[in-house]
Amino acid sequence: MSRKVPLERTRNIGIMAHIDAGKTTTTERILYYTGVNYKMGEVHDGAATMDWMEQEQERGITITSAATTCFWKDHRINIIDTPGHVDFTIEVERSLRVLDGAIGIFCAVAGVEPQSETVWRQADKYRVPRIAFVNKMDRVGADYERVLRMMRSRLGANPVPLQLPIGSEDGFVGVVDLLAQKAIYWNDESLGAVFEEREIPANMMEAVESGRERVVEAVADFDEALTAKYLDGEPISADHLRKALREATLRLQIVPTLCGAAFKNKGVQTLLDAIVNFLPSPLDVPPVEGLKPGTEESIQRKADDNAPFSALAFKLMSDKHVGHLTYIRVYSGHVHSGEAVVNANHGRKERIGRLLQMHANKREEIEDAYAGDIVAVVGLKAVATGETLCDAKNPIILEMLQFPVPVLSIAIEPKTQADMDRLSQSLHRLAQEDPSFRCAVDAETGQTIISGMGELHLEIIADRLVREFNVRANVGKPQVAYKETITKSVRVEGRYIKQTGGSGDYGVVVLEVAPRASGSGFSFEDGTRGGVVPREFISAVRQGCEEATQSGVLAGYPVVDVLARLVDGQAHDVDSSERSFKIAASIGMKEALEKGASVLLEPVMDVEVVVPEEFVGGIQGDLNSRRGQITGFESRGNAQVITAQVPLASMFGYVNSLRSLTQGRGTYTMQFQRYARVPDEVAENIVYH
Repeated sequence: MSRKVPLERTRNIGIMAHIDAGKTTTTERILYYTGVNYKMGEVHDGAATMDWMEQEQERGITITSAATTCFWKDHRINIIDTPGHVDFTIEVERSLRVLDGAIGIFCAVAGVEPQSETVWRQADKYRVPRIAFVNKMDRVGADYERVLRMMRSRLGANPVPLQLPIGSEDGFVGVVDLLAQKAIYWNDESLGAVFEEREIPANMMEAVESGRERVVEAVADFDEALTAKYLDGEPISADHLRKALREATLRLQIVPTLCGAAFKNKGVQTLLDAIVNFLPSPLDVPPVEGLKPGTEESIQRKADDNAPFSALAFKLMSDKHVGHLTYIRVYSGHVHSGEAVVNANHGRKERIGRLLQMHANKREEIEDAYAGDIVAVVGLKAVATGETLCDAKNPIILEMLQFPVPVLSIAIEPKTQADMDRLSQSLHRLAQEDPSFRCAVDAETGQTIISGMGELHLEIIADRLVREFNVRANVGKPQVAYKETITKSVRVEGRYIKQTGGSGDYGVVVLEVAPRASGSGFSFEDGTRGGVVPREFISAVRQGCEEATQSGVLAGYPVVDVLARLVDGQAHDVDSSERSFKIAASIGMKEALEKGASVLLEPVMDVEVVVPEEFVGGIQGDLNSRRGQITGFESRGNAQVITAQVPLASMFGYVNSLRSLTQGRGTYTMQFQRYARVPDEVAENIVYH
């Protein structure tokens, strides 16, 4: 069966933003206007199509990225709606890895918020072309120009407004299209499905002329023919402008920006037009690069149905109706249900059971998947997130995803023996689905410890254990993922020498151990000359050093930001072995941690609190009492925004304090910023308790 929609008319896009900017509401409107849904689901009613999990419907937030497909003007648009809460940033990361373009949604009142910055940086990392949609133009305090200024200053973006709003706040009725130079008004009675083009209001003519001039100037830098016309004073057609805008967008030089009010059904059709006009097809992005298995040889795969098959597994999910689902993005070639492929990361054969076109948690069975498609596969047995599926005769390993390190842990205990049997299996399934979630058994206490990105993340995990896996468990208090490091350089000798009559052990290493910059992790260097430690034992020395950093000398937390340099050593012709050098290195490293003035490190969070003016003093005092450092104040409409850096250990249960201090009117967001040294008096309590 051949493909239904040509590759050049395919768009793979993500919708990303800060929590509560209107991502899911905008997606619901897109599905309504493209005919996928016959009615609009509302987030606040718990009826949004894309928020299908019970936990999402109860909380009114997106937790897991959901995929769907719709059609607009003969184009197929595959959409992934991503979460805005920082605890679920892995969902944004893996979605952006497989998407070709993205829509950044910004609240017209709040502007560029902390998680907006985070997802924007993630999109920068994967070089994803974007358009922007300034939502909630109907809200009190909406300020389009202010959002554009914030995009420039906070994101380093180059937004080019293609529309101007007609009216503001509750008087917002439509937009002026600066390319076509027409005013667009939406009909409220038809739920925005009907809109009409009119002449531009007379009082806006001057603003429209200067606005179009700004668009022309913005793209003239990237199009020589357009520049020549502009300098000669010739008229520039809307089509010529669109073409130049598209080229500049694909090269990440500009961000076409539109405005509207998705909840009031205004601006969504023009947003769909912009997706088609400005965002890339799979043919517009560079060929995907990977490695030939077992080598460092780089190879490419073009987006072509006739090329060898390659796809990346970017998300795993359990579905109670069809079982284990693996979401894949097909980069090249095509695959048929029932076909055999290979997992290039492990060289294992897999069989594509069934192929499903997903619409949130609903599905439609299909026979084939082609280059550019995002589909779910049933029947894969041993494929993890980030692994590559490909043609066995033309293997390729695509770049793996990078996952954030968990910052919060809690102990979890099953209530009954039956729950105990199910708990480890269920946690393993959840860890497979979500690589930012980890579970392990504490060797000393025997407790099961689960770790994640924040309180909400772990709360959702515990809730899913009960509802989806029928496991009842007692959950302990959150524990911070502390780490240890050293503060001074030391030189140590590690000796492991045992002569027992037969073959003995002989390993001596001299190490220089020094602190590294924050966030740089553990590093090992071989600084020996003349082979004092035989080459075949160097990796054993490294392993010994690395293993010693798994448990620090202060409180047993992992050791980070340390350089171990092997500078000297001794070997024995008969008794030396990998084992003896590994143990010698471990002994030396432990001594270095003892002598290196080890200190405790804790995760520090960027916190943003939005409160009415009258509560600022109380919030400021409360943050200070939590060892927080206030970093800024900003007015946002009729509210004040307080930014601070606060240790995660002081932020547990903050939502309840904030509600009581602000009569329920304050909100906050928090995201990991860095690891910092714990003050000595606080560290003593942690170490000795």
